[in-house]
Amino acid sequence: MGFAQNDSLSMAITENKIDTIAIEELQFETGFKEKYSDDAFIYEAKAKKVNAWDRFKESLFDFFERIFNSSSRENTENVVEIILKVLAAALLIFVIYLIVKAIMNGEGTWVFGKSSDKKVINYEEIEKNIHLVDFEKLIKATLKNGENRLAIRYYYLWLLKIMSAKQFIEWDVEKTNSDYLYEINNTAIKNQFEYVSYLYNYIWYGEFELDEVTFIKAKKAFDNLINSLG
Repeated sequence: MGFAQNDSLSMAITENKIDTIAIEELQFETGFKEKYSDDAFIYEAKAKKVNAWDRFKESLFDFFERIFNSSSRENTENVVEIILKVLAAALLIFVIYLIVKAIMNGEGTWVFGKSSDKKVINYEEIEKNIHLVDFEKLIKATLKNGENRLAIRYYYLWLLKIMSAKQFIEWDVEKTNSDYLYEINNTAIKNQFEYVSYLYNYIWYGEFELDEVTFIKAKKAFDNLINSLG
């Protein structure tokens, strides 16, 4: 019994023992609000900025909505979006067409930002109307631009013009060099024409870089024949 009383007394003392352990006070990091004040941590919805294009589209939406008496804003917006895409594609195709047309007509220099005072020349029209063309002036302009191969082309057409006027040949845009050669009765003229025709075919249709020596040789042959025809 004595031991039981001692144990009870010890338990009572232990239960009433005061805890003297110091409690550590928690400290929170300063600047917490400042740290999370960046835009990435702001979840409030912001109103979308409206630019001129958005205002233009809105006016289109309203316009078509009134025309078709549409009760669905979404359907109207879809229709307008399709129309705008079609118009943009059509505009792009039209611009490409103008660029290609300009280049094909020899006016393409403006596309690349270079100015040009060269007169637009339609080569097919020149060939069809050789009797109306001042080839001497045209050749000078061509040589000035450094277009030697084209100058030989004009020399050949100039020769056909003169030979036709002198009735050595009967000019026709569909005829070939061989056709003209067959028509020439003067042996000396025929031989010279055959030679310059060979030079013309070699230079105009040949896929090579025309060197200065070959060009001077051909030019001299054409000049001699044209001068001899007077």
